[in-house]
Amino acid sequence: MLELVAGLIDVFADEPLTGNPLAVVEDADDLSETQMRRIAGEFNQAETTFIMRSHRADRKLRSFTTSGAEVVGAGHNALGAWLWLAEQGKLGTLHSPSTFRQEIGADVLPIAMMTVGGRIVGVMRQAPLTLLPALNDVVPLAQALSLPVSDILTSPPPRPADTGVAHLLVRVRDITSVDSAKPAADALLSILRAAGAEGCYIYSHDPASPEEAYARFFNPTVGLWEDAATGTAAGPLAAYLAQEGVLPKGKLAIEQGTKMGRKSILKIQLTPDPELSGTGVVVMRGTIRL
Repeated sequence: MLELVAGLIDVFADEPLTGNPLAVVEDADDLSETQMRRIAGEFNQAETTFIMRSHRADRKLRSFTTSGAEVVGAGHNALGAWLWLAEQGKLGTLHSPSTFRQEIGADVLPIAMMTVGGRIVGVMRQAPLTLLPALNDVVPLAQALSLPVSDILTSPPPRPADTGVAHLLVRVRDITSVDSAKPAADALLSILRAAGAEGCYIYSHDPASPEEAYARFFNPTVGLWEDAATGTAAGPLAAYLAQEGVLPKGKLAIEQGTKMGRKSILKIQLTPDPELSGTGVVVMRGTIRL
């Protein structure tokens, strides 16, 4: 019988049952890919991350959605795994900042772990921003989101942005517009495929408060209807706003998940590439027996 330590951690959370829950499985080297996909389905969380040994980095991470789709980007799926290891004492004391390397897909990316005010914090660097062509016609997009065309703003224009995974960034009129969106899965999926994007990040950003944004994320391409906190979309959004000249200090705090009852705060600092930081709370720890 194979026994593995596993559990749940709320990522981008300061207290239990907030933020974005992540299932984590340690020492997963002996699992087949089929077993990983089935375990992710068993947990039935947005994502499950499997922690393994690596010949290229300190750890190798593989993440799957509940539908079995693999997630390659470095967002809450990666940050949560390192916060989990730190909370279990697997990364040392962290009295001073320590940098680790994580193998995710073909990439090896750094992540810094430290203790700030008694809390363990992870700071994860993403890849440089890549922009895909903007959407010229926003009418189908508005229809797919069940929003009036006037709610879709074109400054900056909707377009896919990528710092690890390409997501379609869509600025809407205000917070009410963000919360009013009711995407039609098939219509949104068609738009995302044509745009070369995986998910859709709709957001409100007021130039009067440039360091704050409010967002929701939909990803029908991997069977994830709505996500409470999406680091792979938050990083591109900060970088895109900075390139458009509307993020003067290179800092952005994004509130996400509130509509779902899972308020999350994602903090990004551009240095110049996005650095995503956050904390987490372990809410369950146990054993998987196969």
